[in-house]
Amino acid sequence: MTSRIRAEDLECPLSTTAQHVGEWWTLLLLHDAFDGYTRFDQFQENLGISTSMLTARLKQLVADGLLERRPYQTNPTRHEYVLTELGRSLRPVIVALAAWGNARLAPEQRSMILVDADSGEEVEPVVVDARTGRRLDDSHSYVFTAGPAASPAMRARYTAGTQPAPDGAGAS
Repeated sequence: MTSRIRAEDLECPLSTTAQHVGEWWTLLLLHDAFDGYTRFDQFQENLGISTSMLTARLKQLVADGLLERRPYQTNPTRHEYVLTELGRSLRPVIVALAAWGNARLAPEQRSMILVDADSGEEVEPVVVDARTGRRLDDSHSYVFTAGPAASPAMRARYTAGTQPAPDGAGAS
């Protein structure tokens, strides 16, 4: 997958995240893992994925540290795939992606919704700043800038006046 990443994007957290989880089957496998699936045959039956594709994706998720492969049976040895702490930290991302998809559908068209486990009430996931609680979907109030480890190219990208306006209308 590295060949899909431009050289200047190697330090970009969005690019590196997409490298790990930006593929169809990977997102669906993670979704199933969050729903409690752990065994190869469970993933395969639920997703209808080929054995070779499933093997490759699970191997990559283990290599990326998102799943841990553990034996659950001997004679013959069989393994389960359990979310690691790093893998579990992706749940808000998966929830946000599902919420984005549902927001574009009429309520009666939604095949899956997020609910409060205690009350059963549907909830509306949003991404907020942990410190202030403010929603982060306003691209005028919240913008990216170069971080402490930014290369000269990344710093140039985020120098004032070099970014397009958030609405695509051009710099003001």
